[in-house]
Amino acid sequence: MKIGIVCYPTFGGSGVVATELGMALAQRDHHVHFITYKQPVRLDFISNDIHFHEVFVEEYPLFQFQPYELALSSKMVEIVEMYNLEILHVHYAIPHAYAAFMAKQMLKEKGIDIKVVTTLHGTDITLVGSHPNYKTAVEFSINNSDVVTTVSESLKRDTLRLFNIKKEIKVIHNFIDFEQYPEIGSEECLRHTIASEDERIICHVSNLRPVKRASDVIDIFYKIQKEIPSKLILVGEGPDREHIECQAKDLNILDKVLFMGNSNEVNKLLCYSDLFLLPSETESFGLAALEAMAARTPVISTNSGGLPEVNIHGVTGYLSNVGDTDDMAKNGIAILKNLETLQEFKNNALAQAKEFSLENVLPAYKEIYREVIKDCC
Repeated sequence: MKIGIVCYPTFGGSGVVATELGMALAQRDHHVHFITYKQPVRLDFISNDIHFHEVFVEEYPLFQFQPYELALSSKMVEIVEMYNLEILHVHYAIPHAYAAFMAKQMLKEKGIDIKVVTTLHGTDITLVGSHPNYKTAVEFSINNSDVVTTVSESLKRDTLRLFNIKKEIKVIHNFIDFEQYPEIGSEECLRHTIASEDERIICHVSNLRPVKRASDVIDIFYKIQKEIPSKLILVGEGPDREHIECQAKDLNILDKVLFMGNSNEVNKLLCYSDLFLLPSETESFGLAALEAMAARTPVISTNSGGLPEVNIHGVTGYLSNVGDTDDMAKNGIAILKNLETLQEFKNNALAQAKEFSLENVLPAYKEIYREVIKDCC
């Protein structure tokens, strides 16, 4: 199959999933074309079966904001025609689904029936897409896609609650490529470079936006480290970085916190970890939690959004109400204080993560592609 993938090329979950999906398809002899404004951060190779097409937006003084969606639609049309693409798989509703509809209409006038698969990831629906300024366009774009998927049952319910959707929505969970995770104890996973032998390593990965509640991460860690010697690894950059750094300084734990910034090697950092913190206000799925579990790291998270579909309470970690840092710290201590308990949670986390392996999830996307192509013939 010849597939165009449109996504945000950033460290966020939707871009990561889209890029990993495209690379997996290319490795299985499909032809994949990424269409976006810069090379996706996880796209670490180009081959005969995987291509990147940059969307350029011309600077023009008349526009206060440059019309990216127009340039994107035009680029989609160009690439579909040039490479005879059969499917455009767009990740994130704004502006990708809307731009894909415009491309579909332009191509229809040329006698080309391109099929559009739209995958909804979360904030494009719950935070941004439902805003009155965007709701009508997002609803229209979803209803005019050929196939619509969400990454969790929770997000499907939110989409149906917030919009008048006439399309069937299929749930295909996010996935993990286990080949990218180093073995525990391998040369790539030497935890002594982070902490001493008697210390536990706690980790958090996010874009440090308010919805991730990074301040709660510091609060939880502060309470845990008073009971158990620990280090905290913080991966990512964002608007709350300065605030939480000051918070850690005020609590006199700054020397126990490692700010790693953005990283393309999260899998290697996670293999150091004994516990993962994800106290988010909401998560449509919780890809960061799944990535932690794939590295045998139990998860302390909130019970919001799709997180209960990933993190099983009392088995792979614990779920708490949003903002209940006392409960999260208590649960974290319960896991960390006993080595036997910790190992049990680690093993459970890995076993649960394997349910979301690439091999288990990829066939669902391939089946959708086959069905949508068959419908046009």
